[in-house]
Formats: sequence, C-alpha cells, structure tokens
Amino acid sequence: MATESPTGGRVSLADQPRTMGIFSMTLFAVSAMITLDTVAISSALGVESITLFVIFAVIFFVPYGLVTAELGSAWPEEGGIYVWVREAYGQRWGTFTAWLYWVNVAYWAPAVFVVFAGTLSAAFWGGMSQNWAEVLVIVLIWVMVLIGVLPMSLSKWVNSASAAVKVLVLVMLGGMGIAYAIHHGTANSFAPHNWVPSFGSNWSFMPIIIYNFMGFELMSSAAGAVKNPKRDIPRMLLMAGAVIVAAQLIGNFGILATIPLNKLSIVSGMAQAMKLSFHTVLGSAATPVYDLFIVLLLFTLIGNMVTWSIGANHSMASTGLDRSAPGIFGHVNKRFLTPDYAFVLMGVLATGLTVINYTFFATKDSVFWSIFALSSIVFLFPYLLMFPSVIMLRKKEPNKARPYTVPFGKPGVWVSVLLTMGGVLFAITLFFYLVPTGTPHATYWWVTGGGTVISMLVGWWLATRIGSDSALPASTGPESGTAPDEAPDFAGV
Repeated sequence: MATESPTGGRVSLADQPRTMGIFSMTLFAVSAMITLDTVAISSALGVESITLFVIFAVIFFVPYGLVTAELGSAWPEEGGIYVWVREAYGQRWGTFTAWLYWVNVAYWAPAVFVVFAGTLSAAFWGGMSQNWAEVLVIVLIWVMVLIGVLPMSLSKWVNSASAAVKVLVLVMLGGMGIAYAIHHGTANSFAPHNWVPSFGSNWSFMPIIIYNFMGFELMSSAAGAVKNPKRDIPRMLLMAGAVIVAAQLIGNFGILATIPLNKLSIVSGMAQAMKLSFHTVLGSAATPVYDLFIVLLLFTLIGNMVTWSIGANHSMASTGLDRSAPGIFGHVNKRFLTPDYAFVLMGVLATGLTVINYTFFATKDSVFWSIFALSSIVFLFPYLLMFPSVIMLRKKEPNKARPYTVPFGKPGVWVSVLLTMGGVLFAITLFFYLVPTGTPHATYWWVTGGGTVISMLVGWWLATRIGSDSALPASTGPESGTAPDEAPDFAGV
C-alpha cells in the first residue's frame, strides 16, 4: 500500500532519501543491541555471567552475525527479516514473522520505560509511587511514537547519539567499578570457582545473555535509507559486534565489582552501582558527575526504544505496502515518509499492556520482568524462521548475487543455523520455565503464555488474509519459485 501525495503522486518507504552511511549504520546497530535496561539483569547471574557472555559470543553471536551478513547483503531491501522469510517460505510466513517482530516492540517499550522510572526514582525522585511510575511510562511511550514518526534524517541522530552515550556510560561504569575495587575490594568474589557456570535460582535471568546479542538484522529493516547496503551491512556487523561485546563485558564487571548480588535490583541496578562507585571514588565531585551520567542513562533508554520502533515499524510497514496485512501498517506519512499509523498503533498496544501489568503486579521488578519476558518470548520466535531461511534461499535462488556468504560452504551454513536456532530455543524454554523469586508464578505464566498465544493467533490471522487477488511483491510467485504459502523444505540443501 502507498499513500497519495499532496500532488496526486504515490509515496512509499522507497521514496525516502538514503542518508545512512557505514558510521551511522554502526551506531544504529550499537544503539539497538546494547540495551542498558538488561545490563543489571545479566549481572544478576553473578560472576559466571562474564563466562557465559564469552561462551555465547562464540557459539551464538558469531554465527548469528554470519547468517545476517549473508541475508542482509543479498536482500538489502526495506523490511529486513520480513523480506528474507517471505522470499524463503512465502508471503504468509513473512507476514507472520513481521507481525511478531513488530508486536514484541509494543510489549518491550513499557518494560524499558519501567527501568526509566525506576532509575529516575533511585536517583532523583525517591519514593515514586506506582501510579506516578505508570503515568511516566505511558508518557514515554508516546514520546517514542512522536520521535519515530519524524523522518529518518532527523530520528537517526537520536539513534547515533544514544549509541555513543551507551558506550560512554558502560565504559564509565566499568572504570568506576575498577576504581571502587581498588579502594574497597570487589563486592562479589571473583574467585576462580565463581567463573564456572552452575545451574541455580539466578538462572531465571540466563536467557538475557542470548537476548543481549539480538538485533543484528534491525539495520536491514530500514535498508531503504542505507546508502550502499550490499557493501556496508557486512562491514557494519563486524564493527558493531566488536563494540557491543566489549561494552557489555565492561558494564557487567562494573556492576559486579560494586553491588552485592543480594542487594542488586534488576530495574535500578545500574543507578545503584553508579551511585556507590561515584561517591566512593570521586568524593565531593561525585554528585554532579553522577547526576550527569544518570541523565545520559535515561536518554539511552529512550534512544533504544526509538531505534527498535523504527526497525520494527519499517518491517511491518512493508507487509502493509504488499497488501498482505491491513493497510494501516503500510500507511506512509506524506510529509515525513515514515509509517505513521503503525507507530500510533504500537503506542496504543504498549499503553494497554502498561495499564494491565501495573494493575496485576505490586512491585516494579515484577512489573518489569512480566512485560519483558513476554516481549522477549514473542521477539525470539521470528528467528526460528529467519535463521533457516538462509539455507532455503541458497536452494531456491542459488544464482542470486551474494556479496557476502557464510564461510565453509554447506557445512558452515548448517552449523551456523543449528547453533543459532539452538540458542533461541534454549532461551525461550528458560523464559517459560524459570520465574524469578518474588514474581507470582501463576500470573506470570498467564501474562507470558497467554500473551504469546494471543500474539501468534493474531499474527496467523493477518497472514491468512492473503487472497488470490493479493498484490504480492514482484520477487515472489512462480518466476522466483516462491509460493505464497509454501512450507519449509531443506531437502538436498
């Protein structure tokens, strides 16, 4: 679907200017994938979180980047993950994937802004009530919507600034953690046996390690704004990956060196660590520096959701433009050339989920975790279609130009797909199976299980709206060998 322009012409996301170079793209990826709202959660695993982070960087993050680089360089089209799954399995599966990818951001935004409220309360607004926190979360949701509707030439600066500030905050957090440890020793023991992963109650936070690696494909969702996607997307993945892994490890150490695990809040843990380490190390200069870094931290939380909302809405808008989902998703603002209706609908869903969770959960940690777990589960399911699509597309379109391919031929791509799918299934299982202490189990399972089922049913309903008269993309159909409802088939690949 396209939108009539004031002059009678047709506008679509393809009309947007290509303003994103390699530097902007790298910052976009860093902004998306370094999620400061989850740093305290991964730290709650203890010192073993650093070991687990390194292990999964090798067996999950690297193959994930390889698969995404091949897909993103060969199909550098607006829509990203939607385009890849659509080309591999057909229109219905593409629409189903894009819906889950989109709706998870509507679920996730309230969780991030709960962290915003908790951090603000810990730093500047002691004793903030649940009611005021709820109001603040809702206001921030609509700030995200407003920024997202602006043209990419403007909103990209929020993403870029957020990325740079995130790295700065994590480096400062790690540096202050080192200085604190020199003065007082570490708050948690870094003895060799604590580095060894051991299954325990804190493993309810284990899926966060994998979750923190997700988002490589997001830049491809807005590939229409990229100057040279075939060349720059693989380069961006390498540069962003190195920054992301290093920054996350530094931040984890900073928290673990400063705050004992039994006193660490998964919502305001970063503020806790910064407050203690800054005042210990900086003395009389601590207060203004601490205040500045808290403000920077709060800004990154907004920037993070702006980044993800842009990627998710551009993916979902592509399905609307293809008329495989209701046209509301593909409506493009005549002035800004952005999917404005999709952003507004995302804001409505996020607001509704916020009200529901503040009604049923009594503490900020429980409100956060229930929303976050639901969004994470829904978010991870699309990857079970995205990762094997690289195998399907090698079979269906072997002559397609691929500026980058997963190394080591068929064995390399199969190993990469199996490792990434295994990691996703592992994370989904733990999200369902393990519930953090203090969170009501029955209500948690109703929110996560019920929310996941409803989300998938709605997604499939959207997918089945495709009729014989649907306007499928030119790249699908008999000429490309992709039927609208074709099932996966890996035989002979």
